Amino acid sequence: MGKDSANAAALAAAMTAARACTVCAAHLPLGPRPVLRGSVTARVMIVGQAPGTAVHATGVPWDDRSGDRLRQWLGVDRDTFYDAARIAILPMGLCYPGRNPKGGDRPPRPECAPLWHPRLMPLMPRVKLVLLVGQYAQRYYLGGAAPVAARVRGFRAAPTGMFPLPHPSWRVTGWLQRNPWFEQDVLPELRSRLHALL
Repeated sequence: MGKDSANAAALAAAMTAARACTVCAAHLPLGPRPVLRGSVTARVMIVGQAPGTAVHATGVPWDDRSGDRLRQWLGVDRDTFYDAARIAILPMGLCYPGRNPKGGDRPPRPECAPLWHPRLMPLMPRVKLVLLVGQYAQRYYLGGAAPVAARVRGFRAAPTGMFPLPHPSWRVTGWLQRNPWFEQDVLPELRSRLHALL
């Protein structure tokens, strides 16, 4: 068995285990339904927060308005976005975490990323660009507590292969209006790096 075949088998086994995970079941109001995608040939990985209710219902990552906006930012169509041979999707929390009483969804379960990311990411060795979408992904992979806007504006200072982005939910609409540099400076560089790999 060649190295690629061994990696593919190991990744398939790890994905199966992740999709069967029930570690956080007692804390998940809708029960566990891990949502993730990947392959040994993927060149790009999207690390977001956690599935929302729409994604929990369909089992399809980013299958909501946030996903529509993210695809627009990336400049890719749905077929490209959902081609696991090119783009892996590994959220910080694999399951819907429930609603926050103060509004919006709860943060990703803290058990999830430390359990699954170190197991899955090394099995996708061709990934050259990791999109860190939102504060939870950025804090986990970049450390510290810098504001999302500062990290995104300073994207060139991120470690090689890492690219911070705001979360593309409806809440970012006002932020985009106040920060025109995002569309002017960040998105062209993001699309250039992404399309060079796809």
